[in-house]
Order: sequence, then structure tokens, then C-alpha cells
Amino acid sequence: MKSTALSLIATPLLVIATLAGRIDAVARTAPDAERGAPERVASSGPDLAVGSISGITGFGALDGVAAYSIGTTACNLGDEMALWCATSVPGLCGPTQHPVTAQNLYRLSDGRFEQVGMSWLRHGVCALDSNFCGPCTADPFGCSALGAGCSDPYSASTNGTQSLLGPRSEVNASTGALLYPFAPPVAPTKLDRRIQVPLMVLDPAQNHGALYFAEAHYVSADDAAAGHANNNASFRQVLVGAFSNGAFVLQLTGSTVQQKHAIHAWKEHGLGIGLPDPEVSLQNIDVEGDGRFIVGHRVHDNRDGTWSYEYAVFNQNSDRAARSWRVPVPAGVTVTMQEQNIVNHHSGEPYSTAPWIMSTNMDALLWQTAAAEDDLEENALRWGTLFNFRFVADAPPTSGVATLGLLGSGPSRDPGVIVLGPSAPSCLADLSGDGTVDGADLALVLGAWGTSGSADLDQSGGVDGADLAIVLGSWGQC
Repeated sequence: MKSTALSLIATPLLVIATLAGRIDAVARTAPDAERGAPERVASSGPDLAVGSISGITGFGALDGVAAYSIGTTACNLGDEMALWCATSVPGLCGPTQHPVTAQNLYRLSDGRFEQVGMSWLRHGVCALDSNFCGPCTADPFGCSALGAGCSDPYSASTNGTQSLLGPRSEVNASTGALLYPFAPPVAPTKLDRRIQVPLMVLDPAQNHGALYFAEAHYVSADDAAAGHANNNASFRQVLVGAFSNGAFVLQLTGSTVQQKHAIHAWKEHGLGIGLPDPEVSLQNIDVEGDGRFIVGHRVHDNRDGTWSYEYAVFNQNSDRAARSWRVPVPAGVTVTMQEQNIVNHHSGEPYSTAPWIMSTNMDALLWQTAAAEDDLEENALRWGTLFNFRFVADAPPTSGVATLGLLGSGPSRDPGVIVLGPSAPSCLADLSGDGTVDGADLALVLGAWGTSGSADLDQSGGVDGADLAIVLGSWGQC
């Protein structure tokens, strides 16, 4: 619960936000960059989705980082009104019963799909009943609800208004529960709370052939309660234009891909726009009593006796979050280039930005947070963010079970995820390469005793009795 002092500080923000929402509502119009509402089969209860990503605005750059925001049009695909209250409305709802909108930016390059930018949350403070989504049944409560079948547009500049952007840390994306009014510190720079993107990841000279995608994601309590929390995001391609006033100009192109998160672009456009990548696999991982993760993997044969293993783990709306990712790697497999890509929270969010710790043992690679397991401010994989994990191995792929380690407590155990990982060597103990395990291999193990190298069959860091046992256990085989 927030203190009385905090509520007093936040009250002016509530008034400003409400007035700004109503003023903006007068000027808002339906998207003009594209036409095409989501195909609507009316669902039971309120059902929010992003019908259009309609514009993108830049706010310049500081210290090599640029700031942007995107325009959105919400569609209520349900058969009941969606609540949009920023103040108490007797008989309808309270000030915490309204949607928030997350904005993200992603890069697809050389077979890798990475999140390169994220914003705070635009709080919805006034809904229009427009007909971009199709026939609209206007609600009787003015801008405190969005009618069934109706749409509500927000311009890119409005979605980038710093006073309307609240922390992600104050929202449970699984249930839609939120704190409001929010009372963050005053935004000291033009970057704060907006989508922050390093210029180097946009620079065409450093990202030849890269594709970029903007994503918008609505979260709302009544939508979640109706069981419709998993179709709330859409994405659209972004083009990088000229360098002007210290930053790259971004432009939208193509149509909005509705009711899908941007990670689907990895599969659908992995070899170029409209060219699917057959090496990419995506699957939904639903956590009991919580939200959803989307896990993707891609394995590429490098044609030199090694394979590149790439994993993208996206937390769609899990409030528990994830603190580790473990991939099985059999003994005898040589692993190099173990890496990660982590997008950081910013602008005063309470979370750490420390990188995850990468480690190996005899049967797995592990990435995990550096903090204690009960540290709720650690740099976990929070909702609306995507982390990448990758390595190169000298073994071809086979099906295995990776483990997604969850942060918070709950009824569900850490989920296992079926992915492709390195296969076991066909004859691990045949060190001499003569096709059988015999005295030559025993001599190599004994000669390397206490050292590291190829005779360290279990990759424990030194040749010892465990490696001798592997040779003796395989005697005469291969």
C-alpha cells in the first residue's frame, strides 16, 4: 500500500493525466496509415487488442541513446464494455480499473531476434468510442469505458507524454492489478520513460540487413479476468531512416500484425520480410496461476563441424518472472561463445541491471541472476521483456528439456521446455579415434591425469577417476 504522503504527491499527476487524456480525446482520430480492423468474433466479456500501431515519434538522443514512442489504437473485441477509469465513477469502477500500454522495439539480424528498447506504461485515462474495429456499441459512461466493438486511438506523441507514463514494476500483467496514481520522480531528461534504444543498434552501417519491429501490449484487469490476456499485443515493421537532430528517424511500414507478440516475426520473417525461417521454433509456456512465456529456439549448422544454438525467452505476462535458464549439454561436447543479451529497465525502475551469471557443469549450461533467490529487485526476466541466450557447440542438435527457473513463489514448479540442444558424442571415450575404446584410450587418460583437455571427458576441469570410469565403462565399444 502507498503512504498518505505518496498519495498526496500523486494527486496532481492524476488531475494532469485525466485532463491530458480528455484534451487528447478531442483531437484523436482513427489511424490513417492503414485500414483493417481485427477480424472480430465477439468474445464473452471485455477483450482488448491492439488494432493498429499507427505512428512513431522520436524525441532526440542523449549519450548515444535515442527515445521514441508509438501510436496505438485499442479494439474491444468483446461483447461487454472495457473499463477505462482514471478517477472513481460511482456504480462503474475505481481509478485503478483502466488499461496500461507497454511499448517495445526489437531487432532481427543474422538469425537473432533481440529486444533493443522498452518504455514505461502509458496509462489509459479516457476512451473514445470509435468504429475502427467495426460496428461500435457505445457505452453510456463517456470516456470511462470502451464500448463493445469500439476502438480508442492514441497518437504517438500522447503515448510518449512523460507525465502519463508509469512504472512497469507497479503492474501485475497476469491479473492487470496496478497502482494508481503513480508517483515516479520527475523525468530529468527527454529519454526518461520512453522507448530507449542505443543508436548503435539502429545504425544501418553497423546493422546491414537488419529488420526492426515495434510492439504495443495492452494490460487490463477486466480483460484478464475475462480470460483474454493473451491476445492483447500487436506488432509492425519499422524502417530506419535518415540521421537527423542527433538520432535516426524511424518510420512504420507494412500492416499491423494483430493479436501477436513481435517474437513471432522471428519465425515469420526470419529470412526476410515474408520469408519464414524453418530453423526457428516457438512455443507457449503457461505457468499455473500466473501468466505466459513464449520460448523460441534456432539451431544453425555452421558447416565447419559446429552448430550455433540460439534461445529467445519472452515473458509475455508472468508476474512471477524468471531468474534462470538451463540447457542440457552432454559430457564430451565442446562449447564456445556462451553469450546473453539482456534489455534493461530504466528511468528509476527499482530493478537491478546486473548481467546474468553464465556457468557450465558436467551436464548443462546455466544462465542465472546474480542476486539471492528471494531478492525481488534482482534483474529477473520481467513481463514484457525478452532475453537471449546462445552458444556454439561441436555436436549436432537433438531434442532435450531445458528448464526455466521462476523467481516468485507459486503453485507451479519450474517448467521444463522441450528444445533442441547438443547431442551426446557417438563415442565419447574413443580418444584415439581408432573406432574402439581400448588400451590406447586408457593410456591417454592416465597420461593426462590431473590436467584439463580432451581427456577430461566429463568436463569437470581435470582428468580424474570419473573420466577413467567412463573409459572402462565403454571398453570395447564403438
